[in-house]
Amino acid sequence: MKPYEKQFNLWQKKPFIKQLRNKFSQAEIFLVGGAVRDAILDKETQDFDFVVRNVSKVDLQKFLENQSGGKVNLVGRRFGVFKFKPKNWSDPELDIALPRTEHSIQFSGAYKDFKIKSNAKLKIEDDLSRRDFTINSMAWDIFGKKLIDPFDGLKDLKKGIIKTVGEPKSRFKEDYSRMLRAIRFACQLDFDIDKNTWQAVKSGIKNLNKKIDNEWVVAREVISAELVKMVRRNSIKTLELLDKSGAILILLPELLEMKGCPQPKKFHSEGDVWKHTILSIQKLDSKEFKKEFKDEKITDEILWGLIFHDLGKPYTIVRADRLRFTNHDNTSVKKFREISDRLKLSSAGLDVDIVEKIISKHMLPTHAKANVMKDTTIEKYFFNPDFPGTELMMLIFADISATVPPSGKPDFTSYKNLKARITKLQKTNKGKKVLPKQIVTGHDLIKEFKLKSSPKIGKLLAILREAQLKGKIKTKKQGLQFIKKHVK
Repeated sequence: MKPYEKQFNLWQKKPFIKQLRNKFSQAEIFLVGGAVRDAILDKETQDFDFVVRNVSKVDLQKFLENQSGGKVNLVGRRFGVFKFKPKNWSDPELDIALPRTEHSIQFSGAYKDFKIKSNAKLKIEDDLSRRDFTINSMAWDIFGKKLIDPFDGLKDLKKGIIKTVGEPKSRFKEDYSRMLRAIRFACQLDFDIDKNTWQAVKSGIKNLNKKIDNEWVVAREVISAELVKMVRRNSIKTLELLDKSGAILILLPELLEMKGCPQPKKFHSEGDVWKHTILSIQKLDSKEFKKEFKDEKITDEILWGLIFHDLGKPYTIVRADRLRFTNHDNTSVKKFREISDRLKLSSAGLDVDIVEKIISKHMLPTHAKANVMKDTTIEKYFFNPDFPGTELMMLIFADISATVPPSGKPDFTSYKNLKARITKLQKTNKGKKVLPKQIVTGHDLIKEFKLKSSPKIGKLLAILREAQLKGKIKTKKQGLQFIKKHVK
């Protein structure tokens, strides 16, 4: 018995599975889709989908409501898909569905164009035939104890191949977003895409921007969800496949401006801006990066920050005494904001505000020399819960790692100086990452010195805060005495 078969057979012992079979002796219960694929690959998953045959939608709903101790969420009333959580179940909800067929009405490429019909008597093979890729079109017969694999998904899984169920162009015409799903699965699993499937992706990718009646056929939210998932799994392969498929040209054309955009060889022997960007992402996997940040998680925001951190360079390049990119950091932010708004990236859970912040300040060690940087500036970016200081340092480190002079050794001097200032301020405050609260408020200044509300109060508080962080001021009384010397 194969390891995944042992894992599949454990489902027989689950109370709701046993009781479903006991109540409906004719029921056939199948674990389907991604859960089957991942189990065979020995990958963890919490996404479990089941198909139940020979039980009516009404009877199945009543049974599930009884098992959950209340109502179940019928997410597809027309075709019978239930979100179900058994009693005492701590894991995410399960999907329980009747077998169903799907037929594109107009082959518009929009999933909402489908006519979907559930049928308790439908063969499991017919249900599997509607799915996107062969590796997702397998089912495990829980009580029959066998793998149902009508499209050789197991064979493709072992070969590491992404292949559509049926003719690729027809499958993609049903739902254009499947082209991005093909790329996403190739990145997620580190698989190759079948030759015919890949040709269909390349020839059809332009349809991602197709509109009908001035509405996107493929919702931007759907596109963003796929992009965020694939970048998370394998950023380098994602950029490679998006580029080769033509998807970057269709969805993110601004990125292509980095290709061929030169950089001063004195600082960037690694090549143009595109090569530097790719290298900076690769450096996240370097032993130096892992040593520097140990258990810190590489978030989606860091990945997207690196992809876009130098996008402003081709838009700001000036050939003066040498190649210069004045204000490229802020231009990068502007371009990212335009793209994130256009694709609705925030809908996919990406915190675009964090991405913008770390891009905007990735040149901080260069622009603001650490030895003269104010403590309040250090506090603003690295001790402020509203600013992603750790993510910024991770982006800066990766950026410098990919900035390779002719010697081949990146210069981390500015990074080390900045890190030393952060460490010093932290030590001054007994190692705490949260600095002490400001001891004097604007209200105190207005009351004590009869001042009117104005920008002057903010300037006075900034001067006082700098003195406080240096340990010169420790009490409110001292603070007011200090301010008195600066009030004119």
